[in-house]
Amino acid sequence: MSAVAFRSKPRSPSKVVVWVAEHTLLALLLVLFAAPIVFVALTSFMTNDQALTATLWPNPWSVESYIEAFQRVPLLRWFANSALYAILATVFMLLSSVPAAYALSRLRFKGANVIFLAIVVAMLLPPQITAVPLYVMWVKAGMTGTLLPLILPNLLGDAFSIFLLRQFFLTIPREYSDAARVDGASEWGILTRVVIPMAKPGIAAAGLFLFFHSWNDYYGPLLYTSENSEWWPVAFGLATFRGSHSTNWGLTMAITMLVMIPVVLIFFFAQRVFVEGITLTGVKG
Repeated sequence: MSAVAFRSKPRSPSKVVVWVAEHTLLALLLVLFAAPIVFVALTSFMTNDQALTATLWPNPWSVESYIEAFQRVPLLRWFANSALYAILATVFMLLSSVPAAYALSRLRFKGANVIFLAIVVAMLLPPQITAVPLYVMWVKAGMTGTLLPLILPNLLGDAFSIFLLRQFFLTIPREYSDAARVDGASEWGILTRVVIPMAKPGIAAAGLFLFFHSWNDYYGPLLYTSENSEWWPVAFGLATFRGSHSTNWGLTMAITMLVMIPVVLIFFFAQRVFVEGITLTGVKG
């Protein structure tokens, strides 16, 4: 049996033009997004005399700024404060928001739509509106100067997280819950044994959203911890350092890179479940 050679069908000129246009646009977007990060990374390896000059490439490469970063500022304490803030806030949010989202998505009770509408309104409400009364409340409680006013409110749930989780729970077929209910499972058993295992991508997405928000939060620490440097997280510490050492750009860029690394690593390893959670979140009402 003779072998038959198959030749790929040549692309039409219009398809070639479309392919080039699409990939050119993607390449341009890649350059626009990557350029600031590359600039910060290269500047962090320059000496202070080279930084922000006509020289774009470090010559010679220097790690003095990274060494000096740990000597000039309490980076480890900033990282510890940010980790404490982000981890506790995320855990408290999940403990409170998951049951609330389950109740709004699975249980039928009077006033459920009103509660959901209130959550949507709270999600859209600018934080500056409630900043003054909340600050007065925490001052009277004697908790200002710490991160507690930013961590403890998550025990009462987070509006955006409840909304996101509710929408994800609605995509899970009710037949699973009904089957477990027929077998005698309680609502808590259905939540912990049926819904949560099936909703891991959505829960992970909600957790990552709040973790990144807490890690990068500047406004909250400015409001509650500005007078106590022992509780400064990295975002506020970096902004304060940049304001005091605006001329030392090599050192500033080095600290910026160190602050970025944990968030980039977390997203790199969790991006699959994060994207899956966002993609599968429906818009059912």
